[in-house]
Amino acid sequence: MAIKSRSKIDPSFSMSSMTDVVFLLLIFFMITSTLVHPTALKLLLPQSANQTAAKPLTTVSITRDLKYYVEDRRVSFSQIEPLLKEKVGQNPDIYISLHVDENVPMREVVKVMNIAKRNKYKLILATRAK
Repeated sequence: MAIKSRSKIDPSFSMSSMTDVVFLLLIFFMITSTLVHPTALKLLLPQSANQTAAKPLTTVSITRDLKYYVEDRRVSFSQIEPLLKEKVGQNPDIYISLHVDENVPMREVVKVMNIAKRNKYKLILATRAK
């Protein structure tokens, strides 16, 4: 009489738990990516129907009360040009994003635009979608 073992090893593998984990990670990254903002400043940007796909290297922001920021660091107006020269260097294909509250006088925007023109920087004016 031959004795046969009743426990056989099943060579199949169930991927259902792996797909659940991947799905949960996908949901997590989708939710957290919408929470990331380019700057933490509260600016009411002007509206525009056109948007650009260029990725800026750094940002210059002007708040409603005429405070200047390079990225998230508060600076005086005279410090903007040296900081941009330090960040951009000699690379001509770098974009700088200009975030300006819609209530800021145009002369303040033009002052920053003049810095960009003097140094041949490519400037993007940030807007919010209509």
